[in-house]
Amino acid sequence: MASEKELSDFLASVEKRAFKRSLYHVRDDEAALDIVQESMMKLAENYGDKPANELPMLFQRILANTTLDWFRRKKTRQALFSNFNDFGGSNEDESFDLLEFLETNNTSSATESAQDGFARTQTVREIESEIQKLPGRQREAFLLRYWEELDVAETAAAMGCSEGSVKTHCSRAIQALYKALIAKGIQP
Repeated sequence: MASEKELSDFLASVEKRAFKRSLYHVRDDEAALDIVQESMMKLAENYGDKPANELPMLFQRILANTTLDWFRRKKTRQALFSNFNDFGGSNEDESFDLLEFLETNNTSSATESAQDGFARTQTVREIESEIQKLPGRQREAFLLRYWEELDVAETAAAMGCSEGSVKTHCSRAIQALYKALIAKGIQP
């Protein structure tokens, strides 16, 4: 059984990655935050008594289901109300910085030139942009495998599909990203 501290530590450790994953899916900061918070609440309320080693897989599945629920609710609202404000301007405010995940040790970041830092920032933004363009299932498989570092079996369980499907989705995502980045002049 996971102790309260183990549960709290686990939630703190996945918070930012879960937010970024949700943000890739829904492309709305506030909705992504709501999805992550709702998922964390569901995990704590319904599965807080599970062993600590089961929490990562349970959380991934809850996060995926909560994201799907958000899309279903959004589709229903749009069908019922057709609120044209939803189709208005885009939310360009980027308050979440991917580069904080790519921090290197203090000595190397202190010696990095401004030009290198800018180039790295641009490259990360291009990669992030291309990840967002992937089809939903490919993006989900790619993020679970390479962002969350789950193995094929864990990814299949989290996505509710076969291991073969995970491999296919990941392969297609990697090929699409490779082609898109090469076309933009970014060498992997």
